[in-house]
Amino acid sequence: MLLLWLLLLLPLLAVLWQQRPSWLILLRHQVAWWTLAGVAAWQQRKLEQSTLHVCQSQQQALMWCLKRAQGPCCLPRGITDMNTFRNQLPLTKTSQVQEEESEEQVLPPASPQYHGEASLQATLLGLVALNKAYPEVLTPGSTACVTPTSPWPSSVPWLGHALGRVSSLGAKDTQALLLEALMSPGLRALEARTAVELLDVFVGLEAEGKELTEAIAAGSLGTPLPSRAAELQEALEQGPRGLALRLWPKLQVVVTLDAGGQAEAVAALRAWWCQGLAFFSPAYAASGGVMALNLWPEQPQGSYLLLPGVPFIELLPIKEGTQEKAASTLLLTEVQREEEYELVLTDRTGLTRCRLGDVVQVIGAYNQCPVVRFTRRLGQTLSVRGEVTDENIFSAALAQAVGQWPGAKLLDYACVESSILDSCDGSAPHYEVFVELRGLRNLSEENRDKLDHCLQEVSPHYKSLRRRGSVGPAKVHLVGPGSFRVLREALVACPSSSFPPEMPRVLRLSHLAQLLQKRVIS
Repeated sequence: MLLLWLLLLLPLLAVLWQQRPSWLILLRHQVAWWTLAGVAAWQQRKLEQSTLHVCQSQQQALMWCLKRAQGPCCLPRGITDMNTFRNQLPLTKTSQVQEEESEEQVLPPASPQYHGEASLQATLLGLVALNKAYPEVLTPGSTACVTPTSPWPSSVPWLGHALGRVSSLGAKDTQALLLEALMSPGLRALEARTAVELLDVFVGLEAEGKELTEAIAAGSLGTPLPSRAAELQEALEQGPRGLALRLWPKLQVVVTLDAGGQAEAVAALRAWWCQGLAFFSPAYAASGGVMALNLWPEQPQGSYLLLPGVPFIELLPIKEGTQEKAASTLLLTEVQREEEYELVLTDRTGLTRCRLGDVVQVIGAYNQCPVVRFTRRLGQTLSVRGEVTDENIFSAALAQAVGQWPGAKLLDYACVESSILDSCDGSAPHYEVFVELRGLRNLSEENRDKLDHCLQEVSPHYKSLRRRGSVGPAKVHLVGPGSFRVLREALVACPSSSFPPEMPRVLRLSHLAQLLQKRVIS
């Protein structure tokens, strides 16, 4: 009955949407909030039931995938339960991108939003949780998204506008959205699809700030606002540190969608442009789908609830030196706190038990479901002599090295094995590292050498190979501002691009590595 009542309100919302008087704006906001609260309460009850009865929920999810399988698949007959499915189907890995992949081959753009109940739950419950933690961020005119795609996984266009966005999403490009956000000094929440895209927005804002303030002063989007333009110009002249709060003094929280390779961008934003602001991600996305949702905006580090619905999730224990060996997966109720696991995913496309390479650590529980933190990606490893330097080890070494470079702050980085660039020149194979920095325009040889020393400190195997001369010293290259934005644009055009495109830390394609190589300034 409640759901029927809510659906009957949608035509009224559609009519109110087009109206301009302030009382109608407040009314449509209130109706939208009532609708959101009602639907979210329904989704919360479903979440409680599914997380209390996890085995039953996972069984139903698997059967749903089996019945609605898309494309050709060769399943053994007689699969009626989870144990039979797991025993008869082997684990597979996500397909690797071929090195000689054509640079001109482009797939149609991926859908800008996800599908399924996990996406809807992440959006509705995330909005309610965000409103509870920051009560004023969803009032009219308090939120602006500065990328064409929202960080909220499920598209609810009427709801987003009614609950406070200063502009609608979709057709407008990033610059137009940023311009509208800059014209609204009362913002309390700033949204972007991912942290790396928000980083690009702020870097671009510094480069194009004069043109943007002139456009606001001239009234490019309506009424000229010379006083607001003067405020923006003054804020920009004071530099990047704390810029967001100078542009929008009431800003409280930054909302982005978490995905692989976002940690460095979040750290850079926290240290510079978004200093003093909270960050919140409503969900974790991997391989084109929502893997987990976040119900805790107040927690500083991302804590995510793995869901027992579609897709069907298993967890593969991570033990030193055994990742490549056959191992038994665990269901959601069987994992242990503080242990690490690789996610194994089955959905209706292909019906393969696919090892995603995303590693999580169990940090708690919600009813019978694990609460996890995503720690690294197994596919982002460097290995020129079988040493296997994984993503978190290399990131720790790089952070330690950058900390020893006076005035430097890391914005982004990528690594390449020397064979990809044919850069050995008779020397031992080694790592080629491209970094984009803030606060340092030139790298001395002494500073470059510090990364190799830090790598030896965190990786005994790498240190042993370096001492024997089997691996050469890592070579560090400083690239110009905006280089990684250009790289991300190239990644979107790759046939293997996911949505949102995860930020790779190890480049396997020569044309992507060469793109950065051409932008080296030191």
